[in-house]
Amino acid sequence: MLGCSKNQVDAEVMLSTLREAGMELCSEPSESDVVVINTCGFIESAKAEAIENILEMAELKKEGKIKGIVVSGCLSERYREELQSELPEIDAVIGVGTMDRIVEAVRAAAGAEKFSAFDCPERGGLGGKRILTTPPYSAYLKISDGCNNRCSYCAIPAIRGALRSRPLPELLEEAKWLAEHGVSELTLVAQDTTRYGEDLYGEPRLAPLLRELCKIEGLHWIRVLYCYADRLTDELIEVFATEEKLCKYIDMPVQHLSDRILKLMNRRDTKAEIVALVKKLRERIPDITLRTTLIVGFPGETTEDFNELSEGVKLLKFDRLGVFCYSPEEGTPAAQMSGVVSERTKERRSEVIMEEQYAIVEQKNARMVGQEIEVLCEGYDRIAECSFGRSRADAPEVDGKVFFTGGRPAEGEYVTVRVSSAVDYDLFGELV
Repeated sequence: MLGCSKNQVDAEVMLSTLREAGMELCSEPSESDVVVINTCGFIESAKAEAIENILEMAELKKEGKIKGIVVSGCLSERYREELQSELPEIDAVIGVGTMDRIVEAVRAAAGAEKFSAFDCPERGGLGGKRILTTPPYSAYLKISDGCNNRCSYCAIPAIRGALRSRPLPELLEEAKWLAEHGVSELTLVAQDTTRYGEDLYGEPRLAPLLRELCKIEGLHWIRVLYCYADRLTDELIEVFATEEKLCKYIDMPVQHLSDRILKLMNRRDTKAEIVALVKKLRERIPDITLRTTLIVGFPGETTEDFNELSEGVKLLKFDRLGVFCYSPEEGTPAAQMSGVVSERTKERRSEVIMEEQYAIVEQKNARMVGQEIEVLCEGYDRIAECSFGRSRADAPEVDGKVFFTGGRPAEGEYVTVRVSSAVDYDLFGELV
């Protein structure tokens, strides 16, 4: 599985479909008859990773260690013709709207037959039975697919189609099932979680969904990713402030802090609005963790634009921050824009932002020393001889860890840790 957590949920649904069809699942490619590669095609680096994986499996096929290769996901949806013509080692290709045909694809590949199936992405299913690939105590809940935001740099609407939300009762049923099967940490994902329900109910319904999820017995932490700043309403902020199970953690990718670049990106925010929102969030929820992502090197980004971004980072002091170098994507308006920024300049600007962010994190982590925090234990490091896990301020896969001694709790157990030090993005402490 490649790509984002939303892609991971799709893969989990396909795994369940394959097992129900009587197929034996195997995690080691060389021990399989057919390998399924669920790809990402969002940015250039993700496409390169997908192609590299396909070529590795092609070598196994050439050596006779596997019989067939199936490619699914965003890359196959976006480059269906190119994949089949330029990579003849691939036996079957299916799009995001035809994931329900994964069994046909695998059977064809096992028989050395060529197979392809594509339909409108918006006709694809949004849910289904899953085989979790996350640790048993943690899972993602995909609440919608597609996107209506039309940011000028983004190919997702062309790949995934328009916003399609899952009915609220269906989501509650799936969340209850997950909780009954041992999941205590639930992370909500979508292309834009804050627009959840607009297509079904005529208005955003993330706030009511969160309140209902917080009532489910067994769920201990509920986290929301991919929030858009312009849709963090007072109602939604109040839910974050008052619901005990809801992690005081908001992931809102603002992308830039220059109004000129934000307009070119077709974003709906201004710098002033973002600054005001951050102030409001911290006033209403003093212990909130704010995460964002930024894009540097967007077409036309001048030194002045970058300096404004840099100063904004130092002003807002996000708790968590990631930077992407702009990647031109075919078919997007930004790919046709003038003012191309060199790769060297992009990399340098990315390094500057991350150096500034590192200084911010150092200051914030220093203030954590002496505090007691709740930690979800994820395992034990035999080499370091300590346990490790995450706090409410750390999302799976993307944020730091908390390492601690003084005991060896079971994986999935929630414990209290007194922080004694910090190194880079990680905290260290003792079990209380």
